[in-house]
Amino acid sequence: MVRGLGSLVSILAAALIAAGLVGLGMALSGGLLKFRAQERTVEVKGLAEREVPANLAIWGISHTDADNDLTELYSRFEAKNATIVAFLADKGFAASEITVGAPSVVDRQAREYGENSGKFRYTGRATVTVYTPKVNEARSALGRLGELGRKGVVVTGEGPGVMYVFDGLNAIKPEMIEQAVKNARESAGKFATDTASTLGKLKRAVQGQFSIEDRDASTPHIKKVRVVSTLEYYLD
Repeated sequence: MVRGLGSLVSILAAALIAAGLVGLGMALSGGLLKFRAQERTVEVKGLAEREVPANLAIWGISHTDADNDLTELYSRFEAKNATIVAFLADKGFAASEITVGAPSVVDRQAREYGENSGKFRYTGRATVTVYTPKVNEARSALGRLGELGRKGVVVTGEGPGVMYVFDGLNAIKPEMIEQAVKNARESAGKFATDTASTLGKLKRAVQGQFSIEDRDASTPHIKKVRVVSTLEYYLD
């Protein structure tokens, strides 16, 4: 009788332990599911773009010449540089915006292999550079370079040409970042709605690099500023 009672107690104890383990497993499983649910996230990107006019023009006007007399060659470079400076002054550029570079001259006979092909021993290039915020004036003057040709200055197409720059990024950065973040959050909200979820707190944010490019090849004086922000939100 005692032995039978002991067996019954053992069986009941084993059943209680098993039930407890099952309950603990269910509790742990439920907690794990909740934990994983809290880790549901969505990553979205927000784009902000803006077109802005260039506010700086850097224009290099190059010309070449050649001669067998080095002194005569330098004299001609000086005369042509003076003609270019006068042309630029006439188009509204101040002396402080104009830089005259020293000519770069090559002596063909002084080269390693004694090259002496061609008619002239000395050849060279000189460049007059304009650094100005007067972008429209630079564009207008560029279209009137033919005036220099009529004065004996042949402008080469191998120089630096005109480079248009926008250096006012700091002034528009805050608004563009705000717009990119707003666009990203709207995308995240739409995703949450479509998946029957609620948009939670922000988990991570990455601010992308700003890029400034020409709008297109025909309008290099118009710049396209672009930034992409990456945001990751929790989904409840």
